Amino acid sequence: MKIIIADHSGFCFGVKRAVDMTISELDADSNKLYSYGPLIHNPQAVKRLESRGLTTLNDYSSLKSGKIIIRSHGVPKSKEEEMASKGLEVIDSTCPYVKAVHKRVEDYSLKGYNIVIIGDNKHPEVVGIQGYSQGDVHTVNSIEDVIALPNMDKICVVSQTTNTKEKFDTLSEAIKEKGEVVEIFNTICKATKNRQDATKEVAQMADVMIIIGGYTSSNTKKLVEISKKYCNNIYHIESIKDLSLQELSKFNTIGITAGASTPDWIIKEAVEAMDKINNNEINNEMMEAIENTFTRIHRGDVIKGEVIFVTNNEVMVNINYKSDGIITRDELSNDPNVNPKDLYKEGDEIYVYVVKNDDGEGNVVLSAKRVEDIKSWDELEESFNNKELVEAKVDRVVKGGLIALVKGVNGFIPASHVSAKFVSDLETFKGETLEVEIIDFDKEKRRLVLSRKEIEKGELKVKRDALWANLEENKIIQGTVQRLTDFGAFVDLGGVDGLIHISDLSWHRVKHPSEVVKAGDKVEVQVLSFDKEKNRISLGLKQTIEEPWVAFTNTVNIGDVVEGKIVNLLDFGAFVRLNNGVDGLLHVSQISKEHVAKPSDVLTVGQSVEVKVIDINNEDRKISLSIKEINEDSNAQEDTKEEVKEEAILNEDSDPTIGEIINSK
Repeated sequence: MKIIIADHSGFCFGVKRAVDMTISELDADSNKLYSYGPLIHNPQAVKRLESRGLTTLNDYSSLKSGKIIIRSHGVPKSKEEEMASKGLEVIDSTCPYVKAVHKRVEDYSLKGYNIVIIGDNKHPEVVGIQGYSQGDVHTVNSIEDVIALPNMDKICVVSQTTNTKEKFDTLSEAIKEKGEVVEIFNTICKATKNRQDATKEVAQMADVMIIIGGYTSSNTKKLVEISKKYCNNIYHIESIKDLSLQELSKFNTIGITAGASTPDWIIKEAVEAMDKINNNEINNEMMEAIENTFTRIHRGDVIKGEVIFVTNNEVMVNINYKSDGIITRDELSNDPNVNPKDLYKEGDEIYVYVVKNDDGEGNVVLSAKRVEDIKSWDELEESFNNKELVEAKVDRVVKGGLIALVKGVNGFIPASHVSAKFVSDLETFKGETLEVEIIDFDKEKRRLVLSRKEIEKGELKVKRDALWANLEENKIIQGTVQRLTDFGAFVDLGGVDGLIHISDLSWHRVKHPSEVVKAGDKVEVQVLSFDKEKNRISLGLKQTIEEPWVAFTNTVNIGDVVEGKIVNLLDFGAFVRLNNGVDGLLHVSQISKEHVAKPSDVLTVGQSVEVKVIDINNEDRKISLSIKEINEDSNAQEDTKEEVKEEAILNEDSDPTIGEIINSK
């Protein structure tokens, strides 16, 4: 007798999650735990939970306190809100797949869409989905139901997660005729489809199909429907007690599948009961068949799996084992900021590393980053042996250097190897991607030491050679001010530093370079001289602008009145910086026609003044200024006006035209 066990039989992710959450609550708290309706569609499994302290209720109105768990099928939003308003502690074990349908229905109904659900109007899951619509909602389960739908502007179509794909495709295609805009979403659970496909495959090969699952379970009923299409002999049972073992002895090939709410122990119980016939032959074959359907896993194995669900914190993976596997956020990647949804989507096939066979709640603990680590360490070993450069993204600063990611592996860059130049603040490298070489590598000890220094030295040499080859006296080049000293400013020209002496920073006398430039400034400088052997380059900043004396003499003449500011006060006079940028002397005797003992008695540094240029000495480059002459010129003009006015008055009778002119003034 041949036994064939369909893949994906038994608990699905959502049901297992609900059961695990319930057991966890029962183990952690002695207080009463209630379930609103049967937790899952399997009476035997529910009865076991009730024996441990769970109480199943169909009406929670009399409850005033305690914990109440929402079953895997979910409930209408209003029910959940009502539970919370009563002061009950709500534990939501709704299947994440169903929860995703809730959100989609709520979002689209708020956008003005009419919601159409393909499913059983009385099924708890469908009732829950209906309760998330904020507008009109319709449920269809046949072509006749679709025909009865009214015509609508906008329709959002979703499905009960346990539907068959064939039914969904047929009805959703018909619904298209009922709306102007129709958005169709296949919300059938991936695990449901996999289970149905596996059942179909086994039913085509078996003489008899045994479908184990609750009589009210929708997904189990779908397995029965599928089995009937391909096999003539069908037995739908909830447990082995519902099956006549003698009936099975006449069949050569037995196919077995189980609904999503059927626990492993019920399947195994059925197999053990078959020990009564055929001298243990069936039992041995069945037990072997069951074991063969599951992947044998051990800690440290790297196996292939399929992503079945992704949240913001974890990824669920079907590894063809009796339990699904979980990859927690910290086992996804070495990058702590990674979002699981950016890495994987439902249906992706990935390789995973087995961390633990059981996390204490029946789940297999998996790691994706450790698979990548294994691959990355192999690649890094090859790069190290071949002396190849690699890219490293700086993640954080630690004592003594930097931690950087190379192919997802943490490497260490000592502070002395971060750069060929002195670095005062390592924080500036955070987030940067650097090209580095591997200077120390040990795969067994997981040691990876990196260096940027030697690469920079090579890059600097190329820059230096190019700079020296193109350097010319009087050439204008660009650079960056690196540091300041009392005698000048050092400028990085691209691998080589040049010096601007303090005397070449400005045409004016400066006490310190910081009066003209600061570290980090981009400047244009003139090459005054250079010596490659001594590695010296003299630069000039003031030479890149027109000399103030030349600008002054080209635009100002003796006798012109100009503006300036007092920049220095001495006993014999004041120095005035004119707008052209040159300094002139305002002698104490030229400040006022009144006696001035010293300039500070009437002037202050920073004061703006108007002065008259009374002398320009080109040979000594000296300028003499006067405020007094401006005042004298002004007084002289006033005297002239008065004389003209008096003369006009005397001649007014003889010359009325002149008088009119005077009066007009």
